[in-house]
Amino acid sequence: MHTTKIEFFHDPICSFCFPMSNRMRELKKQLPHVEILHRSFALVKSEKEFEAMFGSHENAKNEILTHWEKANRNDNLNRFNIQGMRNATFLFPTSMPALYACKAARLAATEEAYWDVFDALQKAFFMGSQNIGDFAVIEQIVSTLEIDFEHWKSLVTTDEVKQRVENELQLVNHYGIRTVPSLVVNEKHIISGALQLEELIDRIGKVERN
Repeated sequence: MHTTKIEFFHDPICSFCFPMSNRMRELKKQLPHVEILHRSFALVKSEKEFEAMFGSHENAKNEILTHWEKANRNDNLNRFNIQGMRNATFLFPTSMPALYACKAARLAATEEAYWDVFDALQKAFFMGSQNIGDFAVIEQIVSTLEIDFEHWKSLVTTDEVKQRVENELQLVNHYGIRTVPSLVVNEKHIISGALQLEELIDRIGKVERN
C-alpha cells in the first residue's frame, strides 16, 4: 500500500489538540502505512493578541477554561485539571515558546521526538497546571525526555528554529486552515476538529479510495 501523508497541524496550548494527539497515536498503530508530519499552528502569537481577543491578558483565563471544559468532554480519558489551572497564578501562555521547543526537538532528533515534546508539554499544561510559556519550565520538561538535551537547548532559541516555525505558519495560510486540530491528507484534503478515532479512520479511508 502506498504511504498516506498526513500533516497534523496543532498548537501545544490548544485544548482540543490534547485528546487529538492520543487518537493520532492510536491511528498510527492501526494504519501503519500513514506518515504523520507535525506542523505548527499559533493560536496566540503575542500577549497583545490576548488583549485583542479578551480585553486583557488577565481576562483570558475564564473564557479559555470554558473551552477546556468542552475539550475535557471530548477527551476519552477526561484528563484536564481545570480547577488546577483556575488556581494557577500565571497568565495564559502564548503559543510560540512551546512551538519553538517542539521544532527544536525535530531538528535535534526526529519527528517522533517532536511528538514526544509536544505531548509532554500538553500534559504539563492541561494536567499539571504548569506554565509552558516559560522557557525554564519547558527546559525542565524536556530534560526528562529521551532526547539530547544539550543539543536541543542549543537550538531552541535560534533564528533557524524561529524561521522554520514561521514557514509552517505560512503553510497554514497556504492550505487555508482556520482552526486546530486539523489534518491535511496528501497535501489537499483537510479534516478539521478533534474527531473520534473511528471517524478519523473512516475519513482518511475515503480520501485514500478516491
